[in-house]
Amino acid sequence: MRKQVAIGSLDTPIGRLWMACSEQGVCKLVFPGEGAKAMIERWLAVHQPTHTLTSAKTLLERTEAELDEYFEGTRRAFTLPLDFQGSAFQQRVWRALTHIPHGHTTSYGKLAHRLDAPKAARAVGAACGANPVPIIAPCHRVLGSDGSLHGFGGGLPVKAWLLRHEGVLLDL
Repeated sequence: MRKQVAIGSLDTPIGRLWMACSEQGVCKLVFPGEGAKAMIERWLAVHQPTHTLTSAKTLLERTEAELDEYFEGTRRAFTLPLDFQGSAFQQRVWRALTHIPHGHTTSYGKLAHRLDAPKAARAVGAACGANPVPIIAPCHRVLGSDGSLHGFGGGLPVKAWLLRHEGVLLDL
């Protein structure tokens, strides 16, 4: 059976975000940049190879609305269903990201401990780097053990912006 997928974009304070939603949930969010739409299309070709585009955009519209509210500062938690495509470990990490409260941070090591994998801080970092729905599964809230910013798909300035937007004070 072919999955129905809706693709859309949203202008935000950090630039235009591209997103894809299947019937199961939000499956991809791409940060602004040249070729962002092509990037989402390539991701769909790999992770949803039998998808068909649909004009049924109910979840897409809900995603856009919740992201708008987040950027306006009126939403602190997302209620969107997520359709994660990744290994079992990656999915555990991504689900754990959704439990980091707005305005709080943790470290890769602490997140690994929470997952009962205390020696897997680097694997947690790799899973965060592969997060298909950043902001919604807030990998920007994960920092180095010394509180420093580490790699982020949207770039470190965007990670810092998101943390400041949430009221996390950073000495940058």
